[in-house]
Amino acid sequence: MAGKPWDRKNPKRKSARTPLTAAGKRKARARANAAGRRYPNLVDNMWAAQRQKPKRSRSVKNTAKKS
Repeated sequence: MAGKPWDRKNPKRKSARTPLTAAGKRKARARANAAGRRYPNLVDNMWAAQRQKPKRSRSVKNTAKKS
């Protein structure tokens, strides 16, 4: 086992992190509520973040040429 999430360093740079969307927050709150907790904890937030649709990068350009 690699250790607890709060004991490990964050592998992403700050600029690469994305906050939870409103839908992700609702999912985390629902998961916490189902477990009997009033507020979501780190594990609930991590679970919701994994299920978020990744944002499309604007830096990727279409390389297909029109004929």
